[in-house]
Amino acid sequence: MVHQVLYRALVSTKWLAESVRTGKLGPGLRVLDASWYSPGTREARKEYLERHVPGASFFDIEECRDTASPYEMMLPSEAGFADYVGRLGISNDTHVVVYDGDSLGSFYAPRVWWMFRVFGHRTVSVLNGGFRNWLKEGHPVTSEPSRPEPAIFKATLDGSLLKTYEQVLDNLKSKRFQLVDARSPGRYLGTEPEPDAVGLDSGHIRGSLNMPFVNFLTEDGFEKSPEELRALFQAKKVDLTQPLIATCRKGVTACHVALAAYLCGKPDVAVYDGSWGEWFRRAPPETCVSQGKGGKA
Repeated sequence: MVHQVLYRALVSTKWLAESVRTGKLGPGLRVLDASWYSPGTREARKEYLERHVPGASFFDIEECRDTASPYEMMLPSEAGFADYVGRLGISNDTHVVVYDGDSLGSFYAPRVWWMFRVFGHRTVSVLNGGFRNWLKEGHPVTSEPSRPEPAIFKATLDGSLLKTYEQVLDNLKSKRFQLVDARSPGRYLGTEPEPDAVGLDSGHIRGSLNMPFVNFLTEDGFEKSPEELRALFQAKKVDLTQPLIATCRKGVTACHVALAAYLCGKPDVAVYDGSWGEWFRRAPPETCVSQGKGGKA
């Protein structure tokens, strides 16, 4: 396991409320609303414009991605990320706090947390409990859009936190990395369909273990304690002293695995960005495992 001083991956609603109250938001502390919802359900930007944490900017994950890729949520380029977050007033000296409005407490925020880290930014945290608990605890909200002064951000890709299709394919033979899939059991097994997916059957990469990301969260929407998280990894026989790749459908809930491991003192979990969405369309059929009728194997 990598031994280093880890930046706090979580901040409390109380801490952020106090930071808002005392006027700490600015170039040194920026807050991002990273909400995203399936088309036809909720409208993230509309909800942001109606109410958000005072001073928060809207981080549009649909804009901050590789729009030329045939896959769903692939990382943008270094320059693309640097330009996007710079326009949100974020420099390399900014502490970034990310939240989303999902009813689970957290859904997309860990993806943005990981995006900052994969582009070399260490001082980034997820709001523990999310906007759900911010509202529940009665903290202030506003409809006033944030207009931060643009800043200069330099992005440097940390390849150790990112895995490609070719690297995961090679890993099937080398078995250097453990592979953990964060989707629900039904989608992992191939017995339930992938939501909102055209031409994408459910199933999983051969050799991957299933750790549904919802198991890392309490019923109230907070991250479980490091002790509870360690027990979850141990129950699945995932060795946190060994290399680990996280995957899911499009590289989003995989970041919950990376966050949970980070909270256990393991900061080096890599995310397979293309995840199942890319794997199903590119990989040899025998590497796709499914119990469903539509499965390739």
